Amino acid sequence: MKNRRRVIWIVLDSVGIGAMPDAERFGDPGADTLGHIAEAYPDMKIPNLRALGLGCIDGANPAIGAVRRPTGVYGKAAEISDGKDSVTGHWEMIGIRTEEPFQTFPDGFPDRIVDTFVREAGIPGVLGNCVDSGTAIIKRLGKEHEETGKPILYTSQDSVFQIAASEETFGLDRLYQICEVARKQLTGRDLMARVIARPFIRNKDGDGYVRTANRHDYAIPPGKENLLAYLEAAGVPVISVGKIYDLFSGCGIQKANKTVSNPDGVNRTLEVMQEEKEGLIFTNLVEFDSTWGHRRDVRGYKEGLEYFDLRLPEILAAMEEEDLLILTADHGCDPSYAGTDHTREYVPILLYGKGLQPANIGTRSTFADLGETVGQLFGVQHLPVGTGIEAVLL
Repeated sequence: MKNRRRVIWIVLDSVGIGAMPDAERFGDPGADTLGHIAEAYPDMKIPNLRALGLGCIDGANPAIGAVRRPTGVYGKAAEISDGKDSVTGHWEMIGIRTEEPFQTFPDGFPDRIVDTFVREAGIPGVLGNCVDSGTAIIKRLGKEHEETGKPILYTSQDSVFQIAASEETFGLDRLYQICEVARKQLTGRDLMARVIARPFIRNKDGDGYVRTANRHDYAIPPGKENLLAYLEAAGVPVISVGKIYDLFSGCGIQKANKTVSNPDGVNRTLEVMQEEKEGLIFTNLVEFDSTWGHRRDVRGYKEGLEYFDLRLPEILAAMEEEDLLILTADHGCDPSYAGTDHTREYVPILLYGKGLQPANIGTRSTFADLGETVGQLFGVQHLPVGTGIEAVLL
């Protein structure tokens, strides 16, 4: 297995598999993204994920459904970082442990932040400054934004400073510019994981607003000791699909592919698999989180899982003899849970490769075990945290 020349790593954003022991500290006791969806929809059609071993993972909700003879390597991983957001989850995968949580402002941003942002960005003010859904807030404040020129500022219980503005009246370049101002500002005691540009336009009927595909995440850059930096130094190509590039601020990534939806993410991953025959293809499918998890849409989440499962055979068929497929998540976002925040959960691990013997790898102590495994497959130096998964490396 150490001769693998290509790894396809797909993060099913927010598809957690049960509350971690410290979930109560994060306000998430009893959360279980996959388990609760399976309980709500016992007829959920995910035969291909089940075949790889999804329902066989230790402690998995029985409603997910176990099979007698899984075809993949299966298990789950705990998060050692202090957080439950996309940045800490993805960073931990590549060997970065976040000791101090990023700042959150669940009651809106204080005057010291807003006043400085308005002054430095050269804008007439902001609208919103509250916790809200991105689609709901542009519906509520879109017209006023167009009339006043004030961008819409909102957040969540996650560490995000989100700025929504019209591409048509405010301008996309101007939106990106003020997001860069905010990114430079939010440091020190106000360090936030991400500033996110959320552009929108009027819908076809002209009586409402829709977000566009030109979202851009401004994450803080990761440290230099991580898998992606090691791969780059070793000359191993890394190609990203979805928001991966933004989450790592481009660290170690040679080619980036933006996507607008899960179907687009799957399509682009398959296209990259045809184009790139070596290295790491690193994909994030964000709609599980953004479209269904945060909006507490259990049915939509279930249908999203079914769609991915339907497309999974295409990915398996496109794999070559030396490929390794990794399926995992970065945190939970239980759509049946209270509130709209992420949930502190274990993440599933499903691994598949031709010739890879099925195995139960139990509960891993950190997401970084995945990154360390990838690093060893490509022969780069060991990560600061994490151990390789023997079932893959033997």
